[in-house]
Amino acid sequence: MFTGIVEELGSVVALEDQGDAVRLTVRGPVVTGDAGLGDSISVNGCCLTVVSNEDGAFTADVMRETLDKTSLGALEPGARVNLERAVTPATRLGGHIVQGHVDGTGTVMSRTPSEHWEVVEVSLPADLERYLVPKGSITVDGISLTVVEVRAESFTVSLIPETLARTTLGARQPGETVNLEVDVIAKYVEKMVRQ
Repeated sequence: MFTGIVEELGSVVALEDQGDAVRLTVRGPVVTGDAGLGDSISVNGCCLTVVSNEDGAFTADVMRETLDKTSLGALEPGARVNLERAVTPATRLGGHIVQGHVDGTGTVMSRTPSEHWEVVEVSLPADLERYLVPKGSITVDGISLTVVEVRAESFTVSLIPETLARTTLGARQPGETVNLEVDVIAKYVEKMVRQ
């Protein structure tokens, strides 16, 4: 489990194609500082398992399913990625409950700058719209954000300077793909109401 509070902007070191998978190596000295084999690290919102950790970089195996259903399949060496270690019982839950299980992808549609924040509009797959409410939570590329407005096929979030400076959303441009994870509590409530 994660909180959606990005700890570090890492960078992709290498991608080794293994046919039905990719071995991904990411530099992230903060998240690798105490990471052990088998630990979970969120990479742009995708929960990955550490298979090696040395010299400030970790390696994870990314299966075809993840490559096909997330933005990780488009990564290239040098790409910046949002990194977060899994929570511990002593971790503050500064964002919201994030599983690192991507529900779908969206596309950055527009960016509207303001003096002290920026509004970003992201396309929303139709099957995820029912889980979003204004002032509710959504994870975009592993970042816990508050939904400002839910539209027919998109939603907006307002990004403060800290988020713009410390995450990949500061540089994402219209047309770029982002990973989306809706609030897991909304999914459980939906299931319970249907039964």
